[in-house]
Amino acid sequence: MNGSTPSPFSAGLRCRCPRCGEGPLFDGMLTVRERCTVCDFDLRAQDSGDGPAVFVIFILGFVTMGLAAWIEIAFEPPLWVHALIWPVVVLGGAVALLRPLKATLIALQYRHRRADFDA
Repeated sequence: MNGSTPSPFSAGLRCRCPRCGEGPLFDGMLTVRERCTVCDFDLRAQDSGDGPAVFVIFILGFVTMGLAAWIEIAFEPPLWVHALIWPVVVLGGAVALLRPLKATLIALQYRHRRADFDA
């Protein structure tokens, strides 16, 4: 630990501890570790709530609807092609985005409400 807090976006996108930026934040898919393995920071109180899920819904909804409209206008595929493509895109995108968004929100909460976390 170098004494300075890492960027919340750097720590979040790499899914690292919000205090040191080095230890892994998760112990599983979305379960936050009890303590950082590097700086021994107590991570039990870290909770991002429903924020990451809301951001995933908005981001994927915007991207998916834009792509679906573009593909429909440009190529006019049959409906079964849409039925095959979009569930895979949405599920894959949700799994890919949920961890980094949850970690980023935890890091932002730590940066802006540090007194609540250190108590």
